[in-house]
Amino acid sequence: MSHRVAPVHVLEQVSMGEDKRDRTAARLMQCPSLSEVLLLSTCNRVEVYSVTNSFHSGVNEIVDVLSATSGLNADELREHLYVRYADAAAEHMLAVASGLDSMVLGEQQIIGQVRTAYQAASDNGTVGPTLHALAQAALHTGKRVHSETGIDETGASMVTFALDKVAESLDSDSFKGHRALVLGAGAMSSLAATHLGKRGIDELVIANRTFDRAERLAQHSREAGVPAHAVEFPERIKAYNDVDIIVSATGAHDYTVKAPDITGHTPVFVDLSMPRDIDPNVPGTLINIESLRQSEREESREVEEIAKRILREELDAFTSAQRVRDVAPALSALRSMAAGIVDKEMERFDNRVETDPETHREVAKTVQRVVDKLLHQPTVQVKALAANSGTISYDTALQQLFGLPATPVSTDVAKLPTSATMDKATKENK
Repeated sequence: MSHRVAPVHVLEQVSMGEDKRDRTAARLMQCPSLSEVLLLSTCNRVEVYSVTNSFHSGVNEIVDVLSATSGLNADELREHLYVRYADAAAEHMLAVASGLDSMVLGEQQIIGQVRTAYQAASDNGTVGPTLHALAQAALHTGKRVHSETGIDETGASMVTFALDKVAESLDSDSFKGHRALVLGAGAMSSLAATHLGKRGIDELVIANRTFDRAERLAQHSREAGVPAHAVEFPERIKAYNDVDIIVSATGAHDYTVKAPDITGHTPVFVDLSMPRDIDPNVPGTLINIESLRQSEREESREVEEIAKRILREELDAFTSAQRVRDVAPALSALRSMAAGIVDKEMERFDNRVETDPETHREVAKTVQRVVDKLLHQPTVQVKALAANSGTISYDTALQQLFGLPATPVSTDVAKLPTSATMDKATKENK
């Protein structure tokens, strides 16, 4: 589920913090159809990546768990979900990590959020070889897109985009002459404080439920040359009339800024949290996830096309590697079977022919070399065919596996039936 398919109030109910995310992933791992789980929950998306032994059962189990954890009816939940499987699921994760599926093209925060989700799943033991490989491919793709394209210039982080909207509201590119209140002390709040400082804000007021963290963020701002001080969280209301911008990113389950508390002076409000922090009924300008989604984003088609080309390259590499890995057990079984045949034939040889130890070793080596050479070409070709995933006929498969020359089918032209002969045969069949 993401901002593309679900309204904010639904996303809010499904969204989860770190503890709930880890508990939900553990619950998913108990489902009989699921063997690996990676759960990504950000301010505008909740996605479950999983390995399942039964597609339909796996989807139903995931929906049931999300329904139980969010409190939403399963039928209502299904109305806003999208499902990708096989290569399409891999492609989606690569697009997400690259910022190509974000509300703002090239959003820089998402690659870090994917990395955090993967690290948490790895620490909790919910990812195995398939999702490990997928996550690594996604992170590598994201790095390539950011380093090999100009997507960082055309896109922006959610914070930057939101502050651009604030600048429009204040009719000024600079925040010089203004004061801002930042609620929260997490990653989003830190980014907001940093970007407010870069835009020339006169002073920052930081409030957080844990005062020490607010003071730490204020200290970092002061070290960066931005005047800042922390206040106790209940004291934030007193600052409302003294600031021009209020940014909230706490992830609280209740509004941190309530409409009745705004009296007199009306600041510009920025809600970067999910669930929402700021009462939608506050007076004046409110910029939140929903309003950001409705805003037009400027996209560079050229940059986006280059990014998509990189994504296709990395997707091809990932899917080819997965297919090669999938045939590995069959190749191992083939070699084990061949080894068993060699052992049995050597046992029969020993029972029928008396040889000295040196001759026995040479015969055994010869037989093993023959088997190895016979299997070498098929082994190499099976991996190549798996990587390319082409559909071929049985005769072509034999030619490819064993490196046989093609045997074109030919016949004497004189022996081909004439049109008169074919017409006569048709009439006789009728």
